[in-house]
Amino acid sequence: MLLAVQDRTAAAATFADILGAVKVREDALEQPYNAKRTVVQAGESEFEFLEPAGEGIVAQHFEQWGEGIFAAGFSTSDAGGVARSMQDEGLHFTYQGSEIFVEPDQTRGMRTVIRESEKREAVGHISHLYEVTNIVDDFEEAAGFYASIFGLDKSRFSPITSKHFGYTGSLTLFDPPARLDRIELTQITDPEGAMGRFYGRRGASVYMCFAESPNVAAIREALEAREARIQPTGEFPDSGLFIHPRALHGMLMGISYTNVAWKWSGRPELAPTSAAV
Repeated sequence: MLLAVQDRTAAAATFADILGAVKVREDALEQPYNAKRTVVQAGESEFEFLEPAGEGIVAQHFEQWGEGIFAAGFSTSDAGGVARSMQDEGLHFTYQGSEIFVEPDQTRGMRTVIRESEKREAVGHISHLYEVTNIVDDFEEAAGFYASIFGLDKSRFSPITSKHFGYTGSLTLFDPPARLDRIELTQITDPEGAMGRFYGRRGASVYMCFAESPNVAAIREALEAREARIQPTGEFPDSGLFIHPRALHGMLMGISYTNVAWKWSGRPELAPTSAAV
């Protein structure tokens, strides 16, 4: 996940404290983004903190929305193949070094970064990021779009509906049952709910992310020490927790116990019978 932040050093320290993240590199994004970047690793995944270095897209995003999610990143063993697929669909994109940047007006409101996969040993309190939520105008159309550009099999997607949070949609599972990784596509059914109000302000956009953790207790303890807001995860209150955006520099993040998310992802038989397992 990529975040626009006021102070990348402070953001890195926050994620180290809460998620056990470690800093792995610093560099910069050139125009049109124009940002200084600090990257930390938590689990097998990375979080990138983009601090505006002057006028540019990151500064514009920060001025409009403040701190929070700027983009979602995906890794692939064939970045060139993904680029060709996107070209075939008529999408425009740019490169920052070897990374592919796709603006939200080319997707369904989700600024996207794509790069080659690399193997990492997990560190900290999470195992990996497995979900980003993209609020869309039409989840069925969006599911077809992402299936086309990423070469996904729609027959493996899982429908999802939440009266509690006020949406219906689809989980674009990339490689079930081997992994939970997916984009959660949500279409608002309750405009007065938290997600509905967010959509009312921003339209199609990135809303939040989810990670698995083998040590949810350590994350909870770190949050409680900071007196941060923690909430149960909706219809499955024993599956993990939500971290309020104020605790993570504007990013709403869900944490679930290992494999528990299969309960609502079309393969409940793969979920443990108890979160303590």
